[in-house]
Amino acid sequence: MNAAVEISAGDTAWVLISAALVMLMVPGLAFFYGGLVRRKSSLNTLMMSMAALGVISVQWVAVGYSLAFSPGSNLLGGFGWAGLRVVGASANPTYAATIPHLAFAAFQMMFAAITIALVSGAVVERMKFSAYLLFAVLWSTLIYDPLAHWVWGDGGWLRTLGALDFAGGTVVHISAGVSAFVAAVMLGKRRDFGRAPLVPHNVPFTVLGAGLLWFGWFGFNAGSALAANGVAANAFVTTHTAAAAALTMWMILDLLRNRHCTAVGAATGVVVGLVAITPAAGFVTPSAAIAIGVIAASASFFAMQARARTQLDDALDVFACHGVAGIVGALLTGVFATKGVNAGGGDGLLAGNSHQLTVQILAVLATVLLAGIGTAILLSIVKAFGGLRISLADEIAGIDVTEHGEQAYHGGDLDELAGAGLSDSIVLPHGPDTRNAA
Repeated sequence: MNAAVEISAGDTAWVLISAALVMLMVPGLAFFYGGLVRRKSSLNTLMMSMAALGVISVQWVAVGYSLAFSPGSNLLGGFGWAGLRVVGASANPTYAATIPHLAFAAFQMMFAAITIALVSGAVVERMKFSAYLLFAVLWSTLIYDPLAHWVWGDGGWLRTLGALDFAGGTVVHISAGVSAFVAAVMLGKRRDFGRAPLVPHNVPFTVLGAGLLWFGWFGFNAGSALAANGVAANAFVTTHTAAAAALTMWMILDLLRNRHCTAVGAATGVVVGLVAITPAAGFVTPSAAIAIGVIAASASFFAMQARARTQLDDALDVFACHGVAGIVGALLTGVFATKGVNAGGGDGLLAGNSHQLTVQILAVLATVLLAGIGTAILLSIVKAFGGLRISLADEIAGIDVTEHGEQAYHGGDLDELAGAGLSDSIVLPHGPDTRNAA
């Protein structure tokens, strides 16, 4: 039977839709991050996510996909598929036998784009935009692509060892979280860190972003089955269940600690649950997904509290959310995985296979070392080519204006008018402004 006959219309449609859902996660992340920063930095934060979708998509077509998935060594693919040469409408049975090879490449492209965007949350409000773009291309080429080959590529050494990562716990979230930690250390803290409240300027943006991420994550995880089948259905349910469990647990922890269930906390809990279930979604049961969501939410919550007592300015707690939850999810995959869910996966500790947990630990350590050391080297290179940080004057003025020549909000904001001495002459339709009233 030739490749054209083997292609499944249903599987192809599902993977293409899933690729579009993952792409939607990028503006979702932009809103999630953009709402958490001060308004004078909101456009820059949005741009760090959206620009990644552009430059990394180009990099992926040019060399990224080939380095990650084409035949090569056990450490890196070759250049045989550069420019998506010979990647077309026929299937590639090594990765997916029932969809066009090009559909698989497009699906994986969206993963590469969002991963570096995740890192940006640690360096908002102070990193030169040009430096970020250069770092993004270097990081994707020299860290993300090799790691994707290790875990998912044909002959990759972690794949050969039997490491389980259904949709990117190691490749996406641990790598992004660890890199974010290193980047926050190397850039140093913001001028106002510890001096003034650095509160979110638009919590509704953050909640909207979390909702878009939750929606798009069904493509991220269930789409990783690469077919419209039972494994995809299981990944869909476990994805939702883990997010719901983490959201619930975060609200409980928030209530116990702060006596409030905050919207920012709830949105964060959703993302943490989604991160943690990513490596396990196609290998564990829905009941196990609840446990993964609860454990990851607890770990990330307390990691966030611990970070707040340090001088580390991981601005949007990327390491606590993605690094910690990614590590928890990768390790718990080695605990809860069962071939009863996915015969192509493996059994974990609870199914009597302690070796799987050992392999998961090795995969986590390898990811931490590659991402941590690699990020430090790449940031040093970028720093040598023009520096990493904007100037103190630019930071005070606001990175939106100094790096992009734009403002998110202008022309009528009451705080700006008050600064110009004009607010007393303004009559609001609903009466006087009482926002600052006692």
